[in-house]
Amino acid sequence: MKSLVELEELREQAQKKLQVRNSSGKPKIIVRMDDCGIYAGARKTLKQILAEVKQRDLDVIVTQTECSGQCDHEPVVAVKLPEEPKITYGDVTAKKVEQIIVEHLVEGNIVKELELK
Repeated sequence: MKSLVELEELREQAQKKLQVRNSSGKPKIIVRMDDCGIYAGARKTLKQILAEVKQRDLDVIVTQTECSGQCDHEPVVAVKLPEEPKITYGDVTAKKVEQIIVEHLVEGNIVKELELK
């Protein structure tokens, strides 16, 4: 670092990177990755979600979380659309991922038969 100007440039670059990471206003997919979820196949479900999001070029945040106490319905996946309530799905196998992505994320319709209440 040679000058205050360089420091200011570094600060601006860092702020731009943080803006890219800003997830507000973006749809989110949250996968429960606790022990029982992993045992039930949550890793495979997460990989399928990432593949579907990439294939469809969706601007979606995919993240992981811990146990919610719904162990008998693992793998558990939640979808949170902007300004909508979070919807939680249970027993989400890799085969059910496409249905959730297409019907809920793309078309905006809750997949009632997979929803946990």
